[in-house]
Amino acid sequence: MSNMRVIIAGGGTGGHIFPAVAIGHALQKLKPGTQLLFVGALGKMEMEKVPQEGFEIIGLDIAGFNRSNMLKNLWLPIKIFKSNMKAKSILREFKPNAVVGVGGYASFPVLNAAQGMGIPTLIQEQNSYAGKSNKLLGRRAKAICVAYEKMDKFFPKSKLILSGNPVREKISNSHITKQEGLAKFGLKENKRTILIVGGSLGAKSINEAIDNNLETILGEGVQLLWQTGKPYYETARNKAASFDDVEVYEFIKDMDYAYAAADVVISRAGALAIAELCIVAKPVIFVPYPFAAEDHQTSNAMALAEHNAALVVKDADAKTELIKKLKTLLHDTAMQDIMTNSLKSLAIKDADKRIAEKIFEIASN
Repeated sequence: MSNMRVIIAGGGTGGHIFPAVAIGHALQKLKPGTQLLFVGALGKMEMEKVPQEGFEIIGLDIAGFNRSNMLKNLWLPIKIFKSNMKAKSILREFKPNAVVGVGGYASFPVLNAAQGMGIPTLIQEQNSYAGKSNKLLGRRAKAICVAYEKMDKFFPKSKLILSGNPVREKISNSHITKQEGLAKFGLKENKRTILIVGGSLGAKSINEAIDNNLETILGEGVQLLWQTGKPYYETARNKAASFDDVEVYEFIKDMDYAYAAADVVISRAGALAIAELCIVAKPVIFVPYPFAAEDHQTSNAMALAEHNAALVVKDADAKTELIKKLKTLLHDTAMQDIMTNSLKSLAIKDADKRIAEKIFEIASN
């Protein structure tokens, strides 16, 4: 049994939370008895999702800079001060052997406090373009686990570990057949399936491009499994009611089944989506969200495109270019094969284990 104590800080989106949870499970699997504490931001989804996985979490009253409502930033200095003080209090009370940052509002104050107290820290940088907070924290971190090559432009080369991004176990170790995936969503076995996902909230540009060209797409003899997100769900459902071969969902919980059913995927380019698509190795067209911090989704997508593992359409061009690219991909089986093989070569299925081993290493030194 292990007497290790580890704090994992961060969250805000599934792209931060799912890797954090995967790392937590890997730590306890490698060394049963490891005591874990998660630290997130009050009001964010980690406060619900982390306890569902059986882990304890404490919330900080922290938020980011609000560009749309400048008045809300008046309280930001106070929130930052309070979060820093609470982070120090948590560290003193829990006495961790190591602290892990996965990104998100809570990550910086906890890691910054830990570094100031001489506690070993590890950064799990999911994206191909590092954010300002992680670049700053990287100077004093003991290790930085990354998912892309050439990250030494952001971090000290000696600290980098190419670990990949942790993926939910039910996707990384899925044995679901295509037939089981199709049956789950009531799809036909004699038609190719296009899976459309724009993140948990959907993607306006992708949804509108699909909506405006539904007849054209279905004319290719395919069927659609379409996750719209809540804002577009009713619009898409009403439109799809006039067509066969379109299954519309606000949110797809069982992504392992959805990936198994898919022949081609249209997706945003978040780090988690990319890690999952490398593992399932389905030909993909990425439409990066252009307003992500430092436009990291575009960097993520282009990193795969450079390896012939994906096609990329700019968000602003989705209306005119997405369906053209989709039709090209559907008719080019050689391109599909190249993408599948390239994605497989980039996949790392044991990223959670690699990161967990590094955490124990820095905690023991």
